[in-house]
Amino acid sequence: MTKMLLLSAAFVTLALGAPAQAELKFKPGEDPRFNWANYEELKKVDLKGETLSIFGPWRGEDEGLVRTVLDYFSEATGAEIKYSSSENYEQQIVIDTQAGSPPNIAVLPQPGLIQDLASKGLLTPLGDDTANWIKDNYGAGQSWVDLGTFNDKDGKPGFFAFPYKADVKSLVWYSPDNFEEANYEVPRTQEELAELEKKIIADGGTPWCIGLGSGGATGWPATDWVEDIMLRTQTPETYDKWVKNEIPFNDPAVVNAIDIFGKIATDDKMVDGGAKAVAATDFRDSPKGLFSVPPKCYLHHQASFIPTFFPEGTEIGQDADFFYFPPYASKPDLGTPVLGAGTLAMITKDSKSARAFIEFLKMPLAHEIWMAQGGFVTPFKSVNKEAYASDALKKQGEILAEASTFRFDGSDLMPGKIGAGAFWTGMIDLVGGKSAQDVATDIQKSWDAIK
Repeated sequence: MTKMLLLSAAFVTLALGAPAQAELKFKPGEDPRFNWANYEELKKVDLKGETLSIFGPWRGEDEGLVRTVLDYFSEATGAEIKYSSSENYEQQIVIDTQAGSPPNIAVLPQPGLIQDLASKGLLTPLGDDTANWIKDNYGAGQSWVDLGTFNDKDGKPGFFAFPYKADVKSLVWYSPDNFEEANYEVPRTQEELAELEKKIIADGGTPWCIGLGSGGATGWPATDWVEDIMLRTQTPETYDKWVKNEIPFNDPAVVNAIDIFGKIATDDKMVDGGAKAVAATDFRDSPKGLFSVPPKCYLHHQASFIPTFFPEGTEIGQDADFFYFPPYASKPDLGTPVLGAGTLAMITKDSKSARAFIEFLKMPLAHEIWMAQGGFVTPFKSVNKEAYASDALKKQGEILAEASTFRFDGSDLMPGKIGAGAFWTGMIDLVGGKSAQDVATDIQKSWDAIK
């Protein structure tokens, strides 16, 4: 508690006022990529004299980007916006809500933390109308409704959290030049991917670069693999039961997914450096094999952030590109699932301006302003996709908009001792030679121990 109080005392609030003429990033009415009718509609909302406090996870460059979006809401409505964040935002929002001084809007990327706030009665329901809007307007809409639905203090489910800004994990990165030179084609099914792996090996190459090293978090990249495979071999409902431990970790469905990954990661012919290199290679270094001459590997499974660690000067779309981690042709009923993460906005202190802000997030403009500056993708189907800052982001946005199912990163939904503990270490045991069955059983024992 002392540490939390010190954090509170050290917390610095950064205010964004609403000057008479805010300097908007894009002048209203001039750039045809944006839905300026939204801005005109927003000007009909009179919030002069009101202050809207927003607490979010965005700091540094992302804070600057979200502020450009908030400028439009502030300028159009007259509301004064105070945006704040903290290095320890997870603890800070708990401190502020429990102290009775919450912001009007809180934006968080952790569903588990949001559930904790909802169960304590600290969130305002957004209502069925907003839930239905999400269902109708987002790709895999019902998935996003489910993600924003939490049990209140009476245990009754309600829609509390509006998804805004997503991240895509179901991606496989490759070098177009390498594919062209080897006459390889991007696979559209898991069956085609398996054939591509065989062809690469037959040609004397290595299909995958995999690195699980990450300091104290070593092992986490493998959890994304297992989660993606679960969504392509099992129903979304089975995935949900798994992350809640309503089916055990050593259920055959889960063991099968772990085993599929294990057979790739422990096959010396399948991974750069052989099986022994998988755990020893830092995840930030692992994609470098794509760019070696000759290439040390042709494929790398990782989320949308990984280009940060590509060699300097790498041009996405030319030197490197990605494709959607495909579904099984033999399982058409599972559709096109996408694994990812994202942030969710909720009302932690009800007000007219807070409700107006949620309505603002339903406007394409609230997404397009950030889209145009980079680092933002959305499942909102009505945005102008030409507003995306790059073809790569546009393609990720299309993957989200066309998804049949979206599921949040499973390890992030599990208790910390499992999702950020036993699951990670279990993956290291797996690539070290332990069977999928034994790994899954060990993880389940860890889960049983915390019940």
